[in-house]
Amino acid sequence: MKLPHDPGRASYILLVSLAIVFLVSLLPLGRLSGGVLRDFSLIDDILSEQHRATGTDIIEDEAPVDSALTAMQRELEAEEKAASADAYTLTIRDDEYVDSVLPADTASVEVQEKSPAPTVMPQPIDPRRDGYVAIEDYTPGGTGISRLRNAFSQSRERCVRVAFVGDSYIEGDIFTQDVRSQLQDIYGGAGVGYVNMYSEFPGFRRSVRQSGSGWNVRVAGRKGFMRRYAWLSEQYSVVKAGEAASASYSGVKKVAHASAWSRSTIAFWAPAGGTVRLRANGGAWDTHTMDASEGVRTLSVDSASVRSFEVSVPAGSDVTALGVWLDSYCGVAVDCMSSRGFSGVTLRDISPEVCRALTDAGLGYDFIVLEFGINAMSAGQTDYTSYGKLMAKVVEHIRNCYPNAVIMLMGIGDRGQKQGAEVRSMPSAVHMVDAQRQVARATGILFWDTREAMGGDGAIVSWAGASPPRANKDYIHLNHHGGAVLATEFVKSLKNALNP
Repeated sequence: MKLPHDPGRASYILLVSLAIVFLVSLLPLGRLSGGVLRDFSLIDDILSEQHRATGTDIIEDEAPVDSALTAMQRELEAEEKAASADAYTLTIRDDEYVDSVLPADTASVEVQEKSPAPTVMPQPIDPRRDGYVAIEDYTPGGTGISRLRNAFSQSRERCVRVAFVGDSYIEGDIFTQDVRSQLQDIYGGAGVGYVNMYSEFPGFRRSVRQSGSGWNVRVAGRKGFMRRYAWLSEQYSVVKAGEAASASYSGVKKVAHASAWSRSTIAFWAPAGGTVRLRANGGAWDTHTMDASEGVRTLSVDSASVRSFEVSVPAGSDVTALGVWLDSYCGVAVDCMSSRGFSGVTLRDISPEVCRALTDAGLGYDFIVLEFGINAMSAGQTDYTSYGKLMAKVVEHIRNCYPNAVIMLMGIGDRGQKQGAEVRSMPSAVHMVDAQRQVARATGILFWDTREAMGGDGAIVSWAGASPPRANKDYIHLNHHGGAVLATEFVKSLKNALNP
């Protein structure tokens, strides 16, 4: 029997539902969940839709924190309950700032079982020196900078490799392309270093022209990704079943030192065997047919001046490609590896075997810079202890995978938040920077305060409103102009550390 329509009942249900959602929106979800859930405002969301309709600039969050953050946080809590001795909170003395050229006071890191009060503001630290932000060296005995100095001093004899591993803040080689160019100005080298096999948006990266077809890209945390192939980039490409695959790369003149290079290398797996063809500068194909074999393989094409590099894999070849490297025999190579929406915690799952195999093939790193944190932030959140513990585990794992590398943690850049009709720096940003600095201290690595290098509180508003703008109107991401400015600040800090 068909029931009569009751408009009054439907309206009542709608009003009750809205009331429940409104009450939930008043709860401090970020604080209650330890950052797993994000705070939201029903009114702000409605206003945001109105702003979209009228074309007014609004602030949009990045992609949600990867699911591994939640899973690993639960795992961490379970570990702490099972072994309370492993639970720790980092506490820092007020006078504990360590300059880039002085030994780190590693004994000052206390391991305790207490939780800091989330409402207490971090002790202010001013890393500024005469016109630059100092790199903070918390390595045992302050040896991190001296190890870097020794590595860069060898740039005339070999390729000194640097990796920037981060989220969408450096996507498209923003920031890193200018770090690379400036370091190559000083130490030599050419080419753009690592490039993934296939990109759905190849034009977004300006430092290399890239095209290709026949590849399925696998990214950490998504369906089809296998940890056995996981390394720093957290992605690889598989030839599509029944298809041939190709990839091509060519240099560009508008980015310094990116128009030509001398060595092109591909790293891949071919467990069932297959054929890979390579050529440089449109010349003859160099064909490599391989028997079935496990493990990472590398193939290179060398030439005095390579302006284009192509890879071709015929149908039926079981090839899983980790990527290509376009660089030189000596000088500096800077690799950009970005994963949109990532918090960094999935790096704890990368394979030490793959990383060591790449290192043995000459694709290891002297310097690894981790740029994460924006995706683990939420408005109103002040306690990032759990995230800091997860990142400390990540640092230790990367150290195990690359024992010869000096590791640096970059603090987050400034991030904006709409407060009424104004945009201001997100208040929780200072707490995230503090948590990241504590991770650096606890694990004995380098730290660079990105937010301070941008200008500190309010910097993102100034950068977005500059002429020309240095940041996008989402008040999170830098544009290429801003990336170049920040790169200059980073290289200035590095130069002052290496040449005190």
